[in-house]
Amino acid sequence: MSEPLLPIIHTEGDKPYLAGCRCTQCGHVYVGPREVCAKCTARGAMEPVHLAETGKVHVWTVVHRSFPGVATPFLDVIVDLDDGAHIKGTLTDIDPDKVTFDLPVRVVFREAIPAGQDKPYLTYLFVPQQGAAA
Repeated sequence: MSEPLLPIIHTEGDKPYLAGCRCTQCGHVYVGPREVCAKCTARGAMEPVHLAETGKVHVWTVVHRSFPGVATPFLDVIVDLDDGAHIKGTLTDIDPDKVTFDLPVRVVFREAIPAGQDKPYLTYLFVPQQGAAA
């Protein structure tokens, strides 16, 4: 049986944040918890951190077909966070034709309700930073 995915969205008070870890030996930053650093192979050297709230689009695609109940099209992106971590997510609030490599983005948190359910959950999305193409 596989391990359940650990949530990467945590809260401090009422403020949500993306959780990650940093290797105290080499400084590499990862999304979510880890026991071993994949960069330098240090064991027991990982410390929890709040991930950066800003970054730049590394790569993106426009998704036209998805699971039932998921509205399409949407922008699927990989973002290089300003602290060195890399994370996959959805980019919103921008015309797909205006997305560029290195587009500055920031993390936002919103409630979502899965199709056919009435209980919302907290999710993260990326939006263009102010001053970026919209």
